[in-house]
Amino acid sequence: MEDAFDRLRLIRSANVGPVGFVQLLARFGSAGAAIAALPDLARRGGGRAPRLAEPRAVEAELRRVEALGASLLFLGSPDYPALLAQIDNPPPVLSYRGRRDLMEARVVAMVGARNASASACRFARGLAAELGREGFAVVSGLARGIDTAAHAGSIEDGTIGIVAGGIDIHYPPENRDLQEAIAARGLLIAEQPPGTEPRARHFPFRNRIIAGLALGTVVVEAAPRSGSLITARLAGEAGREVMAIPGSPLDPRSRGCNQLIRDGAILVQSAADIAEQLGPIDARAVRAPSQPFAPQPIDAEDGARQRVQDLLSHDFVSVDELVRQSGEPPGAVQTVLLELELAGRLERGAGGRARRG
Repeated sequence: MEDAFDRLRLIRSANVGPVGFVQLLARFGSAGAAIAALPDLARRGGGRAPRLAEPRAVEAELRRVEALGASLLFLGSPDYPALLAQIDNPPPVLSYRGRRDLMEARVVAMVGARNASASACRFARGLAAELGREGFAVVSGLARGIDTAAHAGSIEDGTIGIVAGGIDIHYPPENRDLQEAIAARGLLIAEQPPGTEPRARHFPFRNRIIAGLALGTVVVEAAPRSGSLITARLAGEAGREVMAIPGSPLDPRSRGCNQLIRDGAILVQSAADIAEQLGPIDARAVRAPSQPFAPQPIDAEDGARQRVQDLLSHDFVSVDELVRQSGEPPGAVQTVLLELELAGRLERGAGGRARRG
């Protein structure tokens, strides 16, 4: 991609997130033009110009990626995973090692508890192996427990590991050998720059990649309010199938799965069940693609900017809800949110949500 350097510099600049990145490109046509416009946009949002990524830092990242034997893949590239590009906040750039062809395979996400029971891990490992024989690749997050079992079971036929930190950071440390095996025999993907240690805020963003790459997400064992349920929610919001393995009501680790089933997730017990759910469907049932961002100028005197800001709080709210309550056109609301984000006064959350920064 011709403007790869500028695109990497734009996403590595302060206050530029995945949603803002897409909107900036749509508004200005190129990453270089977007970078030049950042100071003025931040001023309109009531903040200082964001700190731009230094060209030397971008060059160093490019060298580090090459030294690791990894490659970069930018949103908009023909090789970018088609399903992942359809979510509300696709990663602007991914680093990867291994089999790029797995990005276009039929993919099932498998997630679950880190402190999973021995029987659940054994079941997940066998289920992942069965899915491989059915022609699916399995994506998970390289965490302890169910994730590890899913990768172990699918590594022969196709496994994809998504890490929360940099592609060169092994987390958890005991999965170092597994992570390297995935890079050698499957596909390893990271959104964060090399050298980034995973932080709590990185995991929900990792989870959206897991859900976004897959036709459907299977939860094997999960407690209520777990990260696995976040992945399941993101899958549902992206229009993908959500499936769960039922468990004993006496085991707290099964309550999340049982709750999902009660709330409408599909009960599955085998790879055949999953394959049946993910078979070809009527094209009319597929969620329509999101409308591209259409920037709309905001007159500071007409009160639109203030109406949107007054609706924001410290709790996440959907952009659709802001549009509904403000009465402003979607383009106008998105413009205000973009300016606030660049000014450091807005935080984006997974699933198209935002809150006051």
